[in-house]
Amino acid sequence: MNKRVVIIGAGFSGLSAAAFLAREGFEVSVLEKNSTPGGRARKFSAKGFTFDMGPSWYWMPDVMDNFFAAFGRKTSDYFGLQRLDPSYRVYFGKDDFVEIPSNPDETIALFESIEKGAGTKLEQFLKEAEKKYVIGINEFATKPSHSIMEFMEWRLVKHLFAMHLFRSFHSHVARYFKNPRLHRLLEFPILFLGGTGETTPALYSLMNYGDLKLGTWYPMGGMYELVDAMHKLAIEMGAVFHFETEAKEFEINHGEVKAVITDKGRFEADYVIGAGDYHFIEQNLVPEKYRMYTESYWKKRVMSPGSLIFYIGLDKRLEGFRHHTLLFDTNFDTHAAEIYKNPRWPSDPALYVSVTSKTDPSAAPEGQENLMVLIPVATGLDDTEEMREHYFDVVMNRLENISGQGIREHVVYKRSYAHNDFISDYHAFKGNAYGLANTLMQTAFLKPRLKSRKLKNLYFSGQLTVPGPGVPPAIMSGKIAAEEILKL
Repeated sequence: MNKRVVIIGAGFSGLSAAAFLAREGFEVSVLEKNSTPGGRARKFSAKGFTFDMGPSWYWMPDVMDNFFAAFGRKTSDYFGLQRLDPSYRVYFGKDDFVEIPSNPDETIALFESIEKGAGTKLEQFLKEAEKKYVIGINEFATKPSHSIMEFMEWRLVKHLFAMHLFRSFHSHVARYFKNPRLHRLLEFPILFLGGTGETTPALYSLMNYGDLKLGTWYPMGGMYELVDAMHKLAIEMGAVFHFETEAKEFEINHGEVKAVITDKGRFEADYVIGAGDYHFIEQNLVPEKYRMYTESYWKKRVMSPGSLIFYIGLDKRLEGFRHHTLLFDTNFDTHAAEIYKNPRWPSDPALYVSVTSKTDPSAAPEGQENLMVLIPVATGLDDTEEMREHYFDVVMNRLENISGQGIREHVVYKRSYAHNDFISDYHAFKGNAYGLANTLMQTAFLKPRLKSRKLKNLYFSGQLTVPGPGVPPAIMSGKIAAEEILKL
């Protein structure tokens, strides 16, 4: 009889693990509490508008290419990819913006126009970032990180200093550039995915290589096309999905999970992968004596931001915005401090606006526009309808002021999504949107373990374990968990 694997959660890491294990002949059952796959990357439609609910940046395309290549497939077998040009627009004030070109040579010229000598320095910065990307993604990020000894091979040790683990991202950028605008352009990805420039290791300049060199892409039809493709592939490999099926507890016998008990029945297991929220699974499904971490441990974790998101449909075209637009027309440092140092609802936040209908006509009715507006906020905040309405007014005022056009009166659809929704839909710890912050003390083997020390057939994947938050790391995480099982 084939070995039985039960995977809890059909987000990117769960889909990845399911495909790899099913391909190898395992009997794979994926349990998903929601009605569709994707986890935070689900989608919905209303009044003719279609919205990706979560991830909207298609970065690091090589990771997705490599995933499908492992099965003899290509992304083009499932969806079309379009490279965005410009990649995105960044506002520093009204009528004051820059656009990041898709051509790296044009980006070098842009940096030079902002600061004399910065073009040459950007070439040097990206050359170094490329080395981090190649080593980090292909060597360090593929490790299960059971212990520090995995990184003690000479071929990895010799790279440790070049990875700048002990240098802050901010100080690293400051070695190359003085202009604060260039700092903002290079540091914005880490605010949205895990920390401040002062707390994030300079290792993560690899993200700038992914951004400025590898480019920003869009799967035509939306980010959910990637979810749909991975779901179809997992089914092709033989995985079976059980939607609207929520895991409730583990049946333990002799130090192993023998079955996962759900609201729809019992699923026997030889192996279990917790691909949903790590904290929830361990603190609620695992009996206390078999838990690796206490609630006190989790409370001390530094989280990436939560999100307050508005999904908005307009009955007109929106001027002054690209597919991706960032509004850094307020004090960036104050907002970051209100996420990490003194957690509170932000006084004057930075905004991210995604208008996929700029690229994809299927996202909105003809002549209309769909917007996703995201405010990164601290986790664990009191989430009320009054607070959401306050920030909707903030968003409308900001968008109107920056673009010089009326918007509020053209809103024909509105939906908000924040902490309470993340908790309700995903059991997200503290309502987190992204996972753990990418601090030095939460890197590699210092993250929550991918394999349980106390239950020998229990594994974890996703944004709260290795390699970290983001779509490509989640896909890699599922593969790593699958490979650990395949080693046995």
